Amino acid sequence: MTRSIACLFASVAAMATPALSADPVTFQLDWLPGGDKAPIYVCIDQGFCEEAGIEVTIAPGRGSTDAISRLAAGSSDVGVSDIGALMAARAQEGVGVTAIMSIFNKGPHAFYVVEGGDVVEVADVAGKRIATSAFTSSNVFLPLVLQDAGVDPDAVTVVNAEPGALGPMLMTGQVDAIVAWMTDLTRYRNQGSEAGHQIEALPWSAAGLNLYSASLIANDGFLADRPDVARRFVGAFKRSVEFAHENPEAAAQSVTNIVAELGAEDVQGSLSDAMALIMNEVTEADGLGVFEPGRLAETWGRVAAAQGLDPDSYDAETTVSRDFME
Repeated sequence: MTRSIACLFASVAAMATPALSADPVTFQLDWLPGGDKAPIYVCIDQGFCEEAGIEVTIAPGRGSTDAISRLAAGSSDVGVSDIGALMAARAQEGVGVTAIMSIFNKGPHAFYVVEGGDVVEVADVAGKRIATSAFTSSNVFLPLVLQDAGVDPDAVTVVNAEPGALGPMLMTGQVDAIVAWMTDLTRYRNQGSEAGHQIEALPWSAAGLNLYSASLIANDGFLADRPDVARRFVGAFKRSVEFAHENPEAAAQSVTNIVAELGAEDVQGSLSDAMALIMNEVTEADGLGVFEPGRLAETWGRVAAAQGLDPDSYDAETTVSRDFME
């Protein structure tokens, strides 16, 4: 048989064999699209999910509690949420959702201050005015951070404000500090620069709040019924995280290719800020995506203390499954 005829037969055989359809997966966001959510957009836009045989649909979210509820109900298969919120939901309600990969191995919570002001470390907020959003999960941990720093929570005046008002309140001196996430560092620094101020962040992780935060979580039924799909998805997602770390500009472009209304510069800034919570000394010690037992237990201890739960009433290890990571 000649080479040309062999190639022709091979082409006909390929045409006659129906293409395998991709496995559908609904991915649940815990908040609005942005640079901190880049890996899932990278997975789609760069073709990593497709190469894994997975077709992803992204579902919008309204916070970690909402994301967990949607996953527990089975309307989504896998998504992202704060693992502390998942621990509390499992401990109190027994929700059928499990964490399968760590994303943020450091908490994103922080104080933002204007450089040159009276607040240069966490302990300095005693007697000061702090603005925060009513919707942020940081509020749960605020009393713990203050107590760790030797500050009586009653000695701090906390002002609730809309998220968009926090920056202006800090720049104009209405408050001495604001509570925000490290994923917004670039955005707040840009706001400060426009107002003639240098903005500094005081991360609570540096003040002793050691815990896991954003994690890849999944519906238990999905994990039980389609374990191979879950493993392939986790592999593609992890590959996307590594791509975003090594190629931030391309990763930001992947986000804006799918969410056109976002600005590439803002997305890249948020991605850069988020990467500090993903790739750091904890990652170097334990590995990307790993749930280290000691840090996991410490996370539950902090969550229990913050929410007034009995720490002995729940085993933190039951929150996670390590079966879906290569």
